[in-house]
Amino acid sequence: MKIVIADKSHSVYADVICKTIEEAAQVRGTGIAKRQPDYIIGKMENGNAVIALEGDRFAGFCYIEAWSHGKFVANSGLIVHPDFRKQGLAKKIKKVIFEHSRTKFPDSKVFSITTGLAVMKMNSELGYKPVTFSELTDDQSFWKGCQTCKNYDVLQRTEQKMCLCTGMLYDPTKQVDEKTSKHNYDKKVWTRLKNIKQSMFLKKDRK
Repeated sequence: MKIVIADKSHSVYADVICKTIEEAAQVRGTGIAKRQPDYIIGKMENGNAVIALEGDRFAGFCYIEAWSHGKFVANSGLIVHPDFRKQGLAKKIKKVIFEHSRTKFPDSKVFSITTGLAVMKMNSELGYKPVTFSELTDDQSFWKGCQTCKNYDVLQRTEQKMCLCTGMLYDPTKQVDEKTSKHNYDKKVWTRLKNIKQSMFLKKDRK
């Protein structure tokens, strides 16, 4: 298995990447905005993506998006093909794309919005902290990308202040020596938070 910075030569995988992202979104029922192959190819050609390959088989993918004139960047579209799940690959991809983001955009804040407990754990280990949506980018192009999520109406009802997703942020100006910093992750706390959000925002839909 190799995880590399994607380039134009990897454009042949764009279709399977989009299909895998779409299928995962249907299974989860939330998150993961739908993308088109041309968009994915653009990320590859600009050196803003990483891809995992087992020989010539697609295994996983993630890309970088810059917002607010580069003040913020997000690692988006993290996906692992079903044939390669439960092997720790997502964590490896997440680490590579995070380090690549820090290299390309050293002064940018790296943020994430997610409903996935596994992603929350990976983010915590990398130094992300939970934050309110007001601390994330106000670039409306980013938030428009949420329109393909089934819970977009929640974001609209709350005037973009909160949703089922949890906002997380890595701020390079607030980091301390990793040797003296411990990033704790409590699954019970995150699960409770997720359940509270679902009960608050989805109860109207049940009526």
